[in-house]
Amino acid sequence: MSNCAIVGINWGDEGKGRMVDLLTQNYDVVVRYQGGGNAGHTVMNEQGKFALHLLPSGIFRQGVVNILGNGVAVDCESLWTEMQDVIAKGVPVTPENLKISDRASLLLPWHRELDSLEEQRLADKKYGSTKQGIAPFYSDKYQKKTVMAGELLYPEKLWEHLEGILEWKNLTLEKVYGATPYTMDSLRAWVADFGEKIKPFICDTGAFLRAAQAGGKKILFEAQLGSLRDLDYGIYPYTTSSNAIAAYAPVGSGLPSAKIDEIVGVVKAYSSCVGEGPFTCEWFGEKADRLREAGSEYGAKTGRPRRVGPIDLVATRYGVECQGATNIALTKLDVLSYMDEIPVCARYELNGEQTDRFPFPAVLPEARPVEITMPGWKCDISGVRKWEDLPEAARNYVEYIEKSIGCRIGYVSVGPEREAIILR
Repeated sequence: MSNCAIVGINWGDEGKGRMVDLLTQNYDVVVRYQGGGNAGHTVMNEQGKFALHLLPSGIFRQGVVNILGNGVAVDCESLWTEMQDVIAKGVPVTPENLKISDRASLLLPWHRELDSLEEQRLADKKYGSTKQGIAPFYSDKYQKKTVMAGELLYPEKLWEHLEGILEWKNLTLEKVYGATPYTMDSLRAWVADFGEKIKPFICDTGAFLRAAQAGGKKILFEAQLGSLRDLDYGIYPYTTSSNAIAAYAPVGSGLPSAKIDEIVGVVKAYSSCVGEGPFTCEWFGEKADRLREAGSEYGAKTGRPRRVGPIDLVATRYGVECQGATNIALTKLDVLSYMDEIPVCARYELNGEQTDRFPFPAVLPEARPVEITMPGWKCDISGVRKWEDLPEAARNYVEYIEKSIGCRIGYVSVGPEREAIILR
């Protein structure tokens, strides 16, 4: 049996969705184990182009069971909309191929509103939230002030529980933010509109996963965002509110006994970042605009232009360590084909000294990039499918990254399509 986690090494947006879509041909079950609808996985295959936010990226593979684990923030409204979009393009979504953990907590209507209100209050000190309610949701979860998806199956228990939470939550809305309070009638309407629709998909996914493990099934764990957005190991406080590292996969999936045999870390051939916070290798002006356009760097969830720069070896090496990566998928190598020389952020300069070590978050804004350049290849490589057919300069670039980050690069992506991949 071989279980695998696919995780982001940097700030997110590395191309994890395309790798899950590719590798699910070898797996029986795909589990999202953390995060919510605040980020997107872009997948392009023979069925079309999709921007997934909550659905696991294995949804396109016939025979694969997809699970939203207990660590996920289940936004009924966004999930139902996403399911309908995928179904409309001919992709089946049924209780047989999508299962929602009864122990996953529900993102409630006020979470999204509180997210926006807090960003407004923070003003120029905002965290760059996507305003999808993720931080208020996880805050409430750890205060034991959310309801579990499984409570939708027990309406009397649900209404009793919601009534108690509502009284507490309205204190915050009214007294702290001066916002309009919610009512039980509005919550009942929301449950009728969206909770009822996802109810057929809710079950004891822990029991399902234990049976799958006992039966020798192969399980793929899918993460959202990347190491540098992890709540504990990222660029705090400019992080997400959950743990995006592979070590959390057994807990957030609902299978704490899981052993992960392979951890595929996904890294872009250059750097990109959506949201606020220190981004040491960032480019600005025309240079950034050209790379952004070449790579179509706009957020799958928000449409926001991503911040871009050269590959950051300091941050990437740190991300590999946080994830415990055993293999790397390097994506979007083809995007760099327009460059005469390929810049690389090889080290940082901090307090007048050069360093290979990723700094503590509080001093990270003071770090400056130390760039080197490597020869470009100046030709279209999007049709290449064999390692030996890549231009020598492209192979040298990949091998230099591999040596610098201390982890083998087994996959090289040269396009968004499922088949645009080179296996090493």
